[in-house]
Amino acid sequence: MTSPSSLRPNPPQRRGGRPFLVYGAPVIETPEIDEVVDSLRSGWLGTGPKVARFERTFAAYKNAPHAVAVNSCTAALHLSLVAAGLGPGDEVITTPLTFCATINAIIHAGATPVLADVDPETMNLDPVDAARRITPRTRAIVPVHFAGRPCELAPLTTLCRHHDLALIEDCAHAIETRAGGTEAGTAGDFGCFSFYVTKNLCTGEGGMILPRTAEAAARVKRLALHGLSADAWSRFSDRGYRHYAVVEPGFKYNMTDLQAAIGIHQLARIEPNHRHRETVWTRYQDALCDQPVIRPTEPAAGTRHAYHLYAIRIPPDARVDRDAFIAAMYERGVGTGVHYRSVAEHPCYQQRFGWRPEAWPHAFRIGRETVSLPLSAGLSDQDVDDVITATRDALGDAAPRCMRGGRAA
Repeated sequence: MTSPSSLRPNPPQRRGGRPFLVYGAPVIETPEIDEVVDSLRSGWLGTGPKVARFERTFAAYKNAPHAVAVNSCTAALHLSLVAAGLGPGDEVITTPLTFCATINAIIHAGATPVLADVDPETMNLDPVDAARRITPRTRAIVPVHFAGRPCELAPLTTLCRHHDLALIEDCAHAIETRAGGTEAGTAGDFGCFSFYVTKNLCTGEGGMILPRTAEAAARVKRLALHGLSADAWSRFSDRGYRHYAVVEPGFKYNMTDLQAAIGIHQLARIEPNHRHRETVWTRYQDALCDQPVIRPTEPAAGTRHAYHLYAIRIPPDARVDRDAFIAAMYERGVGTGVHYRSVAEHPCYQQRFGWRPEAWPHAFRIGRETVSLPLSAGLSDQDVDDVITATRDALGDAAPRCMRGGRAA
């Protein structure tokens, strides 16, 4: 779940005449291209054998019993909420520091989103504030593993069990994330992943659901393709035509073999790509220590960070504000992202729910200060040098101050 970058038409070049550094550009290599061409030559472009193969390999990677591929993480969230039985009159607690898709999925399921504030250091849903928001109408909690940092799954799981709530993990940033021995996406009833173009594993568009039970897996698979009793591969394969039955009104959320063809090989490189992003993340941490920014908190012991985002915060007393910094980075040939404005700032939700961002002060403040630097497996050492130089220049070489996770260091 990524907001648009600051890329504009005819962007400036970086120093040395290097092309504009696009925020979140994907890394596509020959194996993906060959696999897509193979699908084109086979004539099987829709949901077929490569989707099934991708589901198996992703489930194995996450040590999950079931995996269902869909066309986006938004679809994954919507289907999970529907399969969990959410509907009108129900409330779902989630974070205000997320992309709008998290909120929209709850709305489209017929339920009402209820916001709980974030921990200012981790930027993840605060379990204590989530507990305060529970009412007799609460039916689920949807935490987001922000930037790839694992949520506090133990207290959230305990909270859901105590109140008989569904736990649906938004893992759009968290393919490689782990807390202790628990893989992100496997702690709750459903885990929802994104393979959007800017994600650590991309299929252009795409997503995956990790349901806890076989029954839930069967239902989300059915819901993802119109509510049909048999998918297209079964109906039109060389085994002969098979009649289908519509057993409930579903959606058109299935993944295609063309998308899965990319994902299969992206997944094969997920670990070396993760190591490279960790190196870049660490270089940023070290290089920006003397700058007037709040750097991300280091990963907690016993956890695995996916290093999906490197989001710094520019506090009010810096020489430039966040939006001026974004403009300055653009002029230096470097794209950035904003993750995220607090969802309570958007007029759609203010009008519908009466939200005011000041009600969630940590998310509101972070949303006004945060900006994400490029973090990709495709970044070269020179690219990283250019980002660091541009960042220091854009900040105006302000007086040294090292801040990490909201505290001066």
